Amino acid sequence: MRLLVLGGTEFVGRAVVEAALGRGWEVTVFHRGRHEAPEGVRSLLGDRTALDGLAALDEDSGDWDVVVDTWSAAPRAVRDTARLLRGRAGRYVYVSSCSVYAWPRPAGYTERAPLVDGASPDADQTDYARDKRGGELAAVDAFGADRSVLVRAGLILGPYENIGRLPWWLNRTARGGPVLAPGPRDLPLQYVDARDLANWILGAAERELSGPYNLISPQGHATMGELLHACTEVTGGAAELRWTEPEVILGAGIEPWTQLPVWVPPGSEGYDALHSADVSRAVATGLRCRPVHETVADTWAWLRSIGGVAPQRPDRPAVGLAPEVEAKVLAGGEV
Repeated sequence: MRLLVLGGTEFVGRAVVEAALGRGWEVTVFHRGRHEAPEGVRSLLGDRTALDGLAALDEDSGDWDVVVDTWSAAPRAVRDTARLLRGRAGRYVYVSSCSVYAWPRPAGYTERAPLVDGASPDADQTDYARDKRGGELAAVDAFGADRSVLVRAGLILGPYENIGRLPWWLNRTARGGPVLAPGPRDLPLQYVDARDLANWILGAAERELSGPYNLISPQGHATMGELLHACTEVTGGAAELRWTEPEVILGAGIEPWTQLPVWVPPGSEGYDALHSADVSRAVATGLRCRPVHETVADTWAWLRSIGGVAPQRPDRPAVGLAPEVEAKVLAGGEV
C-alpha cells in the first residue's frame, strides 16, 4: 500500500507512519520541516497555509492508495489539499474529533448524534469543533462519502503525546509524595492509544471502509484508578495516591480535564461527552485497545528518553495542577 500522511512527524501522524512502516507500506510524509521525519519515509516539504504551499504535492509527486490527514485548523486547508489529491488517491482518512457533535452530548451517543452548526469547508480558522467539522465536510466534498473516512477520535494518549495529559500525570507521580487523585477510583474512562488508533486507520484503508467512526476505547477499558496506579507503578512507586471526592475538588475551584488531566466528574455533561461515547461501530470494524499499563509504561519510557519534558503544541494550553494548589486541597485548606 502507498500511504501519504499530511503531517506525520508528531503524535498521531507519527504513530500512523510508524504503524504503516511496520506493515511494509510505502510511506510519504508532507510536512513543514519543523520536526524530523521518521526514518524510512519519503519526505515532501510544504506549508498548507502559505501561497503555493502545496507545490510539493503536484502531479509529479505521485499517486497513493490512501491519504491520512490530521489537520486541526482552518478547514480550507483540508479543502485545498483534498481537491488537489482526489484524482490521485484512492481514499481520504480525516482524523476528526468527537467535538464535532453538538453540545450537550448524551451518554451513549453514536455517529448519528447531532453535529455542530455553522461549519464550512471554506472557512478560515474559527473554533476547534467547527474547524474539525469543516475538515470533515471538505474531505467528503472532494472524495465523496464512499471514499472518505471520518475518524472521530476522543482522548488520545500514548508515546509522542504533545498535549501533556499523560506526561503530566507521569511526572507528577515520579515526583512522589501525596498526590491529589480525583475520584471515584472506579470511574470508567474512554481514551485510545495513538498506536491503536493508527492500526485501526490502516485496517480501515485496507478494508476500504468509509463514513464516520467514534474512535475511542469502549467505556471502562480502564478506570481512573487503573490509570493512576499504572503511573505510580511505572515511575517507581514513590507517589501516594490520595483519592478525593469530586465535590471537594470542584469546591476548591479546580478545573476538570485541564488542571487534572483526563478526569471529568461523573454525572456531568463533560463526562457524558468525553467518556461515554458508543464505539460499537469501531470495535466491529477492528478496533483493538492495548492494556492501560502498556500505554502508560511505553509513554514513560519515551518521556524519559527525551529528558522528561514532553513537547507541547503551541495551539493548546498547558495542563496540570500547581503544586501549591494541590498541597492546600490535600491539607483541607482554602485555595
